[in-house]
Amino acid sequence: MRNPLSDKIVTIPPSGIRKFFDIVSEMKDAISLGVGEPDFDTPWHIREEGIYSLEKGRTFYTSNAGLRELKVEICRYLSRRQEISYDPDHEVMVTVGGSEAIDLALRAMLNPGDEVLIPQPSYVSYVPCTILADGVPVVIELEEKDQFKLTAEKLREKITPRSKILVLPFPNNPTGAVMGKEDLEAIAKVVEEHDLFVISDEIYSELTYEQKHVSIASIPGMKERTVLINGFSKSYAMTGWRLGYACAPAMILTQMLKIHQFAIMCAPTTSQYAAVSALRNGDGDVEMMRESYNQRRRYLMHAFKEMGLECFEPYGAFYTFPSIKRFGMTSDEFATKLLQEEKVAVVPGTAFGDCGEGYLRISYAYSLKSLKEALGRIDRFIRKLDEKG
Repeated sequence: MRNPLSDKIVTIPPSGIRKFFDIVSEMKDAISLGVGEPDFDTPWHIREEGIYSLEKGRTFYTSNAGLRELKVEICRYLSRRQEISYDPDHEVMVTVGGSEAIDLALRAMLNPGDEVLIPQPSYVSYVPCTILADGVPVVIELEEKDQFKLTAEKLREKITPRSKILVLPFPNNPTGAVMGKEDLEAIAKVVEEHDLFVISDEIYSELTYEQKHVSIASIPGMKERTVLINGFSKSYAMTGWRLGYACAPAMILTQMLKIHQFAIMCAPTTSQYAAVSALRNGDGDVEMMRESYNQRRRYLMHAFKEMGLECFEPYGAFYTFPSIKRFGMTSDEFATKLLQEEKVAVVPGTAFGDCGEGYLRISYAYSLKSLKEALGRIDRFIRKLDEKG
C-alpha cells in the first residue's frame, strides 16, 4: 500500500505546549501552569444568552460571515476601544476562534514561496500555518534586552524581495511583551516602505496592565494593510465556545470568507449569540479579570525575585517567561525534571521557537492557591539545584 500521508504535514512537529499537559493530566497531585486558559467561568450573562438561544431553538446555521448583530457589536467594540472604524457587512467575519482566522488570512494572501516574517518567541501556530499555506516562514528572533519587542532594525534585517506578510503577535504569548504606539509607528513605517501586509493577532488586547493596548490598524495608513484578529477566549473566559473574528479590507476578507465557506460553513450559532452579550455587557467582567490577573502577575514577579529566578516583567497576556540559563540545562530538561521531581508542569521556551531556549513559560491564569503551591515546589526544586551546583 502506498503512503497515504502528505509529506508536508508529516514534517510539521506537533505543538510543544501539549506535551507536558498530556503527561500532567495522568499524574496524581500534579499542578499544571502550562495551559493558557482562564480559570474563571464564563460570566453568567454570557452563558445565559447562550442558554436562551438554545431554548428559543436558534440551532440553525448563521450566514457564513456570522450574525450581523454580532458583527455590528464587534465594530462598535473596536470603535470604542481602539478608535478603528470597520464596515460590518464587508470588513468583518466571525471565525472558529482566533486560530482559524490566522489560518484563513495566510491561505488567502500567500502564493507559493511568499515569505512571512514571524517574530519569536510567539504562538505555536504561525509557522505551521505558513507552511500549510505554501509560504516560507522567516523567523525574527526577539531578545530580552529589547523587552522582547519587535524593533524596526530587526524587521529590516529579515526583509527580502519575497517578503509579503508580517505577523504581529502582541500582547505576546509567551513573553507577555507589549508594543506601545511609538513602537508600532516605527514598525508601520518599515511596513509601508517595503509594501508589506500585517496579520495582527490581538487576542490578548484586553489583558494589558500598565498601558492601554494599541492596534497597528489604528495608525494612519495601516488599516488597509492589516488583518486584525481577535476573539473571546481570553478576555471573556470563553475558550470552549470557540469564537473569534477577523477584520480586514474587503478585498482580503472576501477571499478569507471563501475558504471559511468551504471548510467551516459558519462559527457556532449558540456562541455567536452569547458573544453579543459579551460585547454589550462584558466590560465590567473584563476589568475584574484583568485586575485579578494583575494581582497574580505581581505575586509571581515577587516570588521569582525571592527565589533568585531572573524574569523580564510582562505587561500583557497572562504569562511570565523566566530565564533558567544559570542552571546549565536546556528548557526541556529543566521542565522535565521539574515535572518528575516536584509535579509541576510548565512549558519549555523552545515550544515557541528556538530562541526560547533558556526560558520557561509559566501561566498565571490559575488561582492564587494553585500558584502559591506551585511556586513553593519550584523554589524547593531550585534550591536543590543550587545545592548540587
